[in-house]
Amino acid sequence: MEKIVLVDEYDNEIGVEEKTKVHQLGLLHRAFSVFIFNDKNEMLLQQRAFNKYHSGGLWTNACCSHPHKNETVVNAAKRRLQEELGFITELEIAFHFIYKATFENGLIEHEYDYVLIGYYNQKITPNINEVVNYKFISLQEIEKELQQNPAHFTEWFKIAFPKVKSFS
Repeated sequence: MEKIVLVDEYDNEIGVEEKTKVHQLGLLHRAFSVFIFNDKNEMLLQQRAFNKYHSGGLWTNACCSHPHKNETVVNAAKRRLQEELGFITELEIAFHFIYKATFENGLIEHEYDYVLIGYYNQKITPNINEVVNYKFISLQEIEKELQQNPAHFTEWFKIAFPKVKSFS
């Protein structure tokens, strides 16, 4: 049973709770979203596996998840990059934001989300239990796709992408 870190609106840890319960109750918890770019300044997108507990089949940033108790955000992000896409690269925390979104299955994401940025140009070996597909794509193409087909993307990606674009 995976437990995740509960926080207040200032990212002060206030406890841990089982992941499913956190998402059923919409409790604010620590999370991260990793954005990876290549040398052409294209962003790596992944299509989430269809069996994910929410947002299955949707396109999103390289990876996202939750750090374990006593695990730094950067170490957790590197761990998940390896688990989902089969590589590790240096990552830097760019910014953070809080968002809340309710999904069709009734689960609620209420996250204090750290956004990390990294660069990678080598082989990607996705874990098929996590990732259906992936691609590097220009920021302009992503903007166009977000305008034309917003339902194809995760909620957090739609919030974070403009912030990442203005940051980079």
